[in-house]
Amino acid sequence: MVTVMVPFANEEVSESEQELRDSDLSKMISEPLRAACDANPHLWQYLRLIPISKFGVPQFCPKLEKQMGDVKEPNFIYPVAGNLFAHVLVDFNNPINTYIPIDPTLTMDIAAKYFEVEQKCIEHGDRLPEFNVYAEHEKQLMNYIDMLTTTNAQPDSVSWLNRLHIKRRNQNQLTKVFTSPQELEVIKYVFVRDKIGLGALEPIVRDHHIEDISCCGVGPVYVEHKIFKSLKSIITFTTLDELDEFVLRMGEQMKKSLSYTNAIADATLPGGARVNIVYGRDVSKQGSNFTIRQFSQVPLSIFELVDFGTIDYMMLAYLALMVGDGMNIFVAGESASGKTSLLNALTTFIQPNAKIITIEDTPELQVPHENWIREVVQSTRANDTSGAVTMFDLLKAALRQRPNEIIVGEIRGPEGNVAFQAMQTGHSVMTTFHAASVEKLIQRLTSNPINVPKTYIDNLNVAILMSAVKLPNGRTGRRITSINEIVGFDSATQSFTIVEAFRWDEATDKFHFSGNMSSHLLEHKIAPRLGFGGKNMYKVYSEVTRRATILEKLHKTQGVTGFYKVLEVLGKAQKDGLF
Repeated sequence: MVTVMVPFANEEVSESEQELRDSDLSKMISEPLRAACDANPHLWQYLRLIPISKFGVPQFCPKLEKQMGDVKEPNFIYPVAGNLFAHVLVDFNNPINTYIPIDPTLTMDIAAKYFEVEQKCIEHGDRLPEFNVYAEHEKQLMNYIDMLTTTNAQPDSVSWLNRLHIKRRNQNQLTKVFTSPQELEVIKYVFVRDKIGLGALEPIVRDHHIEDISCCGVGPVYVEHKIFKSLKSIITFTTLDELDEFVLRMGEQMKKSLSYTNAIADATLPGGARVNIVYGRDVSKQGSNFTIRQFSQVPLSIFELVDFGTIDYMMLAYLALMVGDGMNIFVAGESASGKTSLLNALTTFIQPNAKIITIEDTPELQVPHENWIREVVQSTRANDTSGAVTMFDLLKAALRQRPNEIIVGEIRGPEGNVAFQAMQTGHSVMTTFHAASVEKLIQRLTSNPINVPKTYIDNLNVAILMSAVKLPNGRTGRRITSINEIVGFDSATQSFTIVEAFRWDEATDKFHFSGNMSSHLLEHKIAPRLGFGGKNMYKVYSEVTRRATILEKLHKTQGVTGFYKVLEVLGKAQKDGLF
C-alpha cells in the first residue's frame, strides 16, 4: 500500500505530558481553528501530534493570500473541501517544505473495520442490489455500506439462548458489521476515496490550490502549489510493485490499457485533470512515474492575470482589439508558462454571439460562450490507428462548420498546416505553441513535421510569448515577455518583418508599449475597421488607452474579477457598442 506518514507522528509522549500539551494547545489555537476542530474531530487529533515547541501553533487560513508565499517558514492550515484540510509546514532540514493532506484516516486506523466491510460486500454480493455503472457511483456505495453496517451494538445482557434465536431469525438477513458513528463516517469516506477516487492522492486532487502532482518513481509524491510553489508531500511509494499497481489502477480508471509494450498513456481524469503515465521499470529506471496536471473549475480571468502581474491593462486593451477583430493569435512559451490560462482568459474578448470550436487532445479549455462546440482527439491503442480521430481530422472538419473562431489546444504537427489554411480562408484561429522566441516559433512552423510555407506565415497576426521568470524580488512568476506582430515575408531576403508591440522589463517588472505609434496591426488593420482612416489612423492609440481605462475602472473601482462576471460585463458593453 501507499505509505502516508506524518513527519512527527513517531514522537513518544507520556500521557501526563500529552494532557498538558492538550490543555496548552486548546488555549493557544484561534477561534476559527477551534470551530474547525469542533466540526472535524480528526483535525484536533492531528493538531495534538504537532510538536508545538518546535513549530509553533499553525495559523488557520480560511482563505489563502498570495503574499503567504513569501513566508520563509510557513506553518499554515487551510480547508480544502468538506472535511479535508491541508497543512503547509516548514522543513528545517530540507530546502523543500512539506505538504500534509489532513483527512480522517491520518489519525484513525480503520483498516480492520474497512477490510471487514469489504469482505461483507463480497460475502453478500449476490444479495446486494446490482451495481449500475451508469448511475451515481457514490450514492450506490453509500447504500451498500448502510446495508452492511450498524452502529447499534447487541446488548451484553442478551442471553446465549436469545442470541441463538436472534441468529436463527436473522439467518436470511444480511449480517452487519458493528461500527461507532465516527468509524462509519470514516469508512464511507475511504470507500469513496479508494473505489472512485485516487486513494491516498484524493485529498491532494481535491485541493484547487495544487497545480501539479508528480511522482518520479519510488519515493515521495511532490506537488506544485499555486502559492507555496514546490512542496514534498507525506505520501510515499516505498516499493516498485505498489507503484506499478497504483498506476495500472489509474490507467483502468481512465480506460487506458498499460503494459510493457504500451507503456505511455495520456488521458483526463473524471474531474478534468490531465494525466501522463509512464509504466514499467524498463522505460523508467526508478519505477513507473506519473504527473497529474490540475485545472481550476473556473478559469482565471483577465483581471486575475493582472493581479498576478502576468499582464497589464494596456496589453489587455490591445489584445481585446485583436481578438474582437478576428486576428490570428499564437500564445507561445515553454511548459507551465501559463499559455492555456491566458488563452482561456482571452476568450472573454470574443463576441458573445460567436460560434466557437475548440480542438484539443486532452480537454483543458473552458469557453464560456453558449455556441461552443468542444471536440477532442480520439486516441487508440499502440500500433492501431484504425479508429483514431486526429487533431488534423478535427481541424479539417471544423472548416466545414462555419465557426467564427477556431481554438486549438496546442499545435504540434501537421494540423498546423491546416490551421494556416484556415487562416487563409478567413477563419480566425487561436492556439498555444511550444517556442521560446518568435524566431523559434517560425522555425518550428516552417520545419518538419508542420511544414507551413514561409509565404503563409504572415497569416499569423500576433505572437504572444510567455515564460516562467525570476522577478526582481527573487520569486518566480509567469509573465508575458513580449507581444509581437508578424507583418510580412520578404522572399528576396528570406526574412520576416516583425514589430514588437509590448515588452516586459525584467529589471523593473513593468511592461512597455514599445509599439506605441508604430503598430502595424493597429494602424493598418484595426484603425480602418474602427473608422479611423487616412490621417486619422493614429486615433486608434487613443482607443487603446480608452479601453485600458475602462478595464482598469471595472477591475479596481467596480470590483469585477471573476471569469464569468468579466464575460457578463464585457458582453453587455460589446452589445451596447461601448467596448
